[in-house]
Amino acid sequence: MGMTLANARLVRADEVREGWLTIEDGRITHVGYGTAPAGGVDLGGRYLVPGFVDIHNHGGAGGSYPAGDAEQARRAADFHLRHGTTTGVASLVTGAPDDLARAVAVLAELCDDGVFAGIHLEGPYISPARCGAHDPAQLRHPDADELAALVAAGRGHVRMLTIAPELPGALEAIRRAVDAGVIAALGHSDADYARTRAGIEAGATVATHLFNALPPLHHREPGPVAALLEDERVTVELINDGVHVHPAMLRLACAAAGPDRVALVTDAMAAAGLGDGEYTLGSMAVRVTGGVARIVEGGAIAGSTLTMDEAFRRTVQEVGLGLPEAARAASLVPARVLGLDDRIGSIDAGKDADLVVLSPDLAVEGVMKRGTWVVPPA
Repeated sequence: MGMTLANARLVRADEVREGWLTIEDGRITHVGYGTAPAGGVDLGGRYLVPGFVDIHNHGGAGGSYPAGDAEQARRAADFHLRHGTTTGVASLVTGAPDDLARAVAVLAELCDDGVFAGIHLEGPYISPARCGAHDPAQLRHPDADELAALVAAGRGHVRMLTIAPELPGALEAIRRAVDAGVIAALGHSDADYARTRAGIEAGATVATHLFNALPPLHHREPGPVAALLEDERVTVELINDGVHVHPAMLRLACAAAGPDRVALVTDAMAAAGLGDGEYTLGSMAVRVTGGVARIVEGGAIAGSTLTMDEAFRRTVQEVGLGLPEAARAASLVPARVLGLDDRIGSIDAGKDADLVVLSPDLAVEGVMKRGTWVVPPA
């Protein structure tokens, strides 16, 4: 049975315009402007944006993807769905080989069920000098057999690998990952500019949470940030939670990369949606205070308690991007990273009806996934 959503302020790739759309069998069949057909759902002039796509997320609502527990993972995914993330990738952290393989296998089944669009291996092939919230005792150099075993355990669902390009064997691992259909992302790295460039030439196309767990920009030693920002082949992840990156640096990154190369991510962990307290991220003990997650031993930032709707709202209200640009960063660009932009990421005929209704102050007031209301608008 079809549905019409009428009287909406459609946020599309290049404009915001009063309009309406029709939905059949979970897909958008028509986008129109002016007077809508009678009998539709009246959105009362609220914003309608494409469903958010989060390509870097470790959990929420008390559920942790690195735990390798299906019930926890479903709970976390549902929490983020209700905050507008209609497509998400389940991110793991550095762990022992057997633990990683087990978690990948569990998450692969949830990918089969459509809960996730893929699995992200953040580590274990990252720099000890920039490991952040990863267990330094579990870090290791890239291993071809282990990587092949993890990809096999994922049965085609391992979509991204974060790796430090300066490690021995890293460039070959990047090539192997790309040949296996896995997106290579550079991050948690102490590489210089030249080695980062080598990683890009080997096939890396994503910067894992740009600025964080990387050497800072320097005018004589530009390092990885400059290399990643300047290369048009690279999409840069940004965590916009008011903690990880200052708004001025977010504006700098958006201006340097342009609207087609910025992907907002949450890097959320189990505490997202819950209060302050004690949690874990992989094998690491985490304490959340004032909504900020940090490793108990050492104080490194341990992911975030962010949701994609908050990231979108901050990007408009604090960073100063327009609604279309923010929607590209929260939806279309990450959909392109995953190779799913033919199905999701924008409000266009033929695409899945993954939609978020936002109030004038950009609070979530409705969420639809493939034509079904998860959060019905009031």
